[in-house]
Amino acid sequence: MINSWAGLDDSGIAVAAALAGAEVVRAGYGRRLARIDKGAGDFATAADVEAEQAILAVLRAARPKDAVLGEESGQQGPTGAVRQWLVDPLCGTLNYAVGSMLVAVNVALRGGAAAVADPFSGEVFHTDGEKSWLRRDGADTPLEPTSATRLVDVNLDPPFPGAPGFRAVELLADQRFVELFRPRVVSTTLALAWVAAGRRAAYVTDGGDLSASVHFAAGIALCRAAGCVVTGVDGAPAGESGRGLLVAADAGTHALLLSMIRGQG
Repeated sequence: MINSWAGLDDSGIAVAAALAGAEVVRAGYGRRLARIDKGAGDFATAADVEAEQAILAVLRAARPKDAVLGEESGQQGPTGAVRQWLVDPLCGTLNYAVGSMLVAVNVALRGGAAAVADPFSGEVFHTDGEKSWLRRDGADTPLEPTSATRLVDVNLDPPFPGAPGFRAVELLADQRFVELFRPRVVSTTLALAWVAAGRRAAYVTDGGDLSASVHFAAGIALCRAAGCVVTGVDGAPAGESGRGLLVAADAGTHALLLSMIRGQG
């Protein structure tokens, strides 16, 4: 197993791990799966757990000295490891559980390479931390963000920590938003990869520091490497000083959305 990863860089490992998880997710689609209650209406399925195990198997074999933080299994690997992988084996569990194919498999090396796999299209969006690509049918093409679609994905899932100062849903009632953009609600961080690929003009979600989140780290890495504008919804750099995410294909789109968000105050 170890020899099969010989010569692969971190980006290659991220892709291999994400594809391993995607294979499990794809195989489980449409089956009645056991649910694991996490409280507050959240849950995991057997596919989440099995996909994470498949991802961990790749990372353990390829990078045994690295630590891993998995959504389902928590912290894994050597104590005091310098490097840490962040794993979300099935982003969009509720979509998946009701038969929707809008899901993503996220694997990111903190501060470095990352991959986001779409289990059903077969596409993998990946970055080495400096450049980003879309792999389709074994061929890589550079990711090129653009706001041409005017589609903005807005995360409307609770909780809403920014309320009452900021409510994502209120963007949909802003006349300027209605005139300039069209909202979409995918309910998976696959939408972040779509911003990097030019399929969305922007993505908006509330929350705290999401830069080290297993759900968001891979998508943020893709968008940064593709040249998107990445901040919190407060305009501060995404990270400890920022809140939530406002990711836009270009500076003009980012400025417009930020002015709408600030206008809610």
